[in-house]
Amino acid sequence: MTLEEFKIKFKTLKERGFIPTTRKGPTGIGHTFETALELDENNFALPDIDNIEIKAHRDDVNSMITLFTFNNKAWIMQPLDAIKKYGSYDQNGRLGMYYTMSLTPNSAGLFLTLDKEKITVQHTSGEIIATWRLDKLAERFLQKIPALLFVSALTEERDGKEYFHFYRAQLMKGTTPELLSDLFKTGDILVDLRLHDKGTSARNHGTGFRTFENKLPRLFNEIIDI
Repeated sequence: MTLEEFKIKFKTLKERGFIPTTRKGPTGIGHTFETALELDENNFALPDIDNIEIKAHRDDVNSMITLFTFNNKAWIMQPLDAIKKYGSYDQNGRLGMYYTMSLTPNSAGLFLTLDKEKITVQHTSGEIIATWRLDKLAERFLQKIPALLFVSALTEERDGKEYFHFYRAQLMKGTTPELLSDLFKTGDILVDLRLHDKGTSARNHGTGFRTFENKLPRLFNEIIDI
């Protein structure tokens, strides 16, 4: 489907008003939308249209999604050393660092710091754990999501069944290190450390950069209503 074909189909869908969900639960909105537009789902959003990702969003839900993972040359400390020094045990007795990082220190004393060029995980002692350049994060974000069709829906419940009114679609493009910096400052982008002690090495599942669904428009510097 091309973008022009999407515009025609979305206009028809918008005019239909509320339609019943085709699947119960959180994934119902994506499944209902792709069924109505005869698309197929994938894990993050709906499939590409002219290399544009699609994300359908309930107006009243602020769940978090992972934008991308990125570890390339970020770790200042050896990951295994960081786990042994700042990790915590899970319910299975495994030592790891599964922390959602913000500007406020967590129980291990780890927090994010930010300057004009980079974002850093450090300890309250001043020890630096890992650092990411903001320009590299912007590049990685645009590799993952060069453009996004953000589809908003009103919801209501009728006789125990969810209904959606897909009323707005916005085409979003481009970002900058400055935009990402602002979102880190406001806590709208969080950093997930996801690694554990594997014995002789660290098992790193990839540092996740996450945001709230309703904050997605703030990540882009160009927004066009479709």
